[in-house]
Amino acid sequence: MGNMTSRATYVGVIGAGQCSEDMEALAEEVGREIAAAGVVLICGGLGGVMTAAARGAKKGGGTTIGILPGAGIDSANEYIDFPVASNMGQARNAIIAHTSSVLISIGGGYGTLSEIAMALKIGKSVVSLVPSFDIPGIHTAKSPALAVSLALTLIS
Repeated sequence: MGNMTSRATYVGVIGAGQCSEDMEALAEEVGREIAAAGVVLICGGLGGVMTAAARGAKKGGGTTIGILPGAGIDSANEYIDFPVASNMGQARNAIIAHTSSVLISIGGGYGTLSEIAMALKIGKSVVSLVPSFDIPGIHTAKSPALAVSLALTLIS
């Protein structure tokens, strides 16, 4: 067996499955910045913010993981390299929170809120771009580049 000396850093990107073009553009830029930093993007693997972020990461030559709510991998968007079928519905959010070293939220609703809450509860940092909620403990960033650099700085 090989000796694992280092493991990739996973940056979670969370947000709504349906979003505006402005949010998609921000998410795609976050994905590109994640790829440029040489870290792996992990998300829920579906549409909206998830598709846009994964598309950005792929355009930047990065690697993407999608933790899907259903029993099969066919629901993953086309930019997911490694789809994971959880068959856990919204409970998959716990996998995303636990697997990510840090989370970047881009807008979102209650599903995103649950991921933010779980991450904060287990001591992970969350950086928000276009915050939907005013939550103590969240770091905010004004641009995708600043969000990713802050997120990477916050990994403890």
